[in-house]
Amino acid sequence: MALTDRALRLVEAAADAAADKLATDIIAFDVSEQLAITDAFLLCTASNDRQVRAVVDGIEERLRELDARPARREGQRESRWVLLDYVDIVVHVQHTDERLYYALERLWRDCPVVPLPESVTAGSNARSSS
Repeated sequence: MALTDRALRLVEAAADAAADKLATDIIAFDVSEQLAITDAFLLCTASNDRQVRAVVDGIEERLRELDARPARREGQRESRWVLLDYVDIVVHVQHTDERLYYALERLWRDCPVVPLPESVTAGSNARSSS
């Protein structure tokens, strides 16, 4: 099973919203072949708890415009690693420390990377290297 068009639209919108809130290291994986529960994972990093909340709020607002609401939300109280489950996609917004420690990219490195708009990846790479 391949990544659906809806999942791709949600990933791109969520990535764009995360970039707007200055998230870094934004990457998406097509996990549709490995998992039956979702099509894609989107990972992004925020430098502090307040920014994690801002990124989450920005993603939820943007995806609401596409009539998508999270079926499940976890970690919001601590704001260190917030998981937003939209069924088609799962978004992980992680504080820098959690992103380094858990290194989810290692777990999913065998999955295809979902191409993201250059505006997302260029801005994310520029911000993470500064």
